[in-house]
Amino acid sequence: MPRRGDTGAAVAEVRARLAHLGYLNSALGQDFDEDLDRAVRTFQQERGLTVDGIVGTDTFRRLDEARWRLGDRVLRYVPGHLMTGDDITELQKRLNQLGFDAGRADGAFGPDTDSAVREFQRSVGENADGTCGPETFRSFERLVRTVSGGNAARLRDPLAVTALQTGIADKVVVIDPGFDEDDPQASEIARAIAVRVEGRLAALGTQVFLTRALESSLPTDTSRADFANRTNADLMISIHCDRVASPLPNGIATFYFGEPDDGAFSYAGRALAEQLQVELCARTRMHNNRSHPRTWDLLRMTRMPTVRVDVGYLSNPDDCSRLLRIEHQDIVAAGVAAAISRFCMPI
Repeated sequence: MPRRGDTGAAVAEVRARLAHLGYLNSALGQDFDEDLDRAVRTFQQERGLTVDGIVGTDTFRRLDEARWRLGDRVLRYVPGHLMTGDDITELQKRLNQLGFDAGRADGAFGPDTDSAVREFQRSVGENADGTCGPETFRSFERLVRTVSGGNAARLRDPLAVTALQTGIADKVVVIDPGFDEDDPQASEIARAIAVRVEGRLAALGTQVFLTRALESSLPTDTSRADFANRTNADLMISIHCDRVASPLPNGIATFYFGEPDDGAFSYAGRALAEQLQVELCARTRMHNNRSHPRTWDLLRMTRMPTVRVDVGYLSNPDDCSRLLRIEHQDIVAAGVAAAISRFCMPI
């Protein structure tokens, strides 16, 4: 994972990609210097990633996705291995603008985008095979010049929330206990809370799946998102404990899919995140760090409303003492279950 102070071919590749995207004036060099650090952090901030200046797996993948422009390659739906990129984001925006519901513009060519492409192709007399090639791109260019102002995804989002508000008993919920092999304490607390949430929801008639058993865990955000999609879950909650270098940060935060600066976001995800934030802060009296949009893979690759809940900082003495207590874990679990129940409550 290249970071400030490193040198070598990997750094040169990062520099070249950022220069191509306009974040750096020069692509020359193999040193991770101050200019490159600033460019990486700016890119991370604009993309809704964790701003740490480290080019980890997520940041490098997003750098790769950013190089694609609509028309550069043929696009299609590949189950189990979704194509991703800025060109797909643009495709989704154009489809929504034209009234073909491609879902949220998250840059992943999933089933909703595939259905919208096929519907578009049928409407313009093309072979509805779901493959976006030169002919489909030309059809887009002709229509986008004359049609503007629509947003099928934004019109659909409130309806999707209403569809979930039929009670908790008929729902399928995936609970994802955060796992960090370098922090077994955080992993065990997250799992302990997740199991308690599972018990409370199951008692209400909800079908609950956990992404992590005692002996195994799905290793990546993408694999956990795929698991949730395959179960046809209605909701997904990911539970984590934070740990940072400073002992000062403390409190609870929630995260939902959303791009910075009022970009695409999950309407239902935001509503669920805010409900979780209210319940947890009221019950625990911990600091309210509010709800925030992020484009992390777990949030953008899931097809259902998904929220990550950070329940406190193990690096903060007060938060840590609370999180280690079973009574507090019960309170957090009760808050998560109550928030889900209220979110699904019929109106």
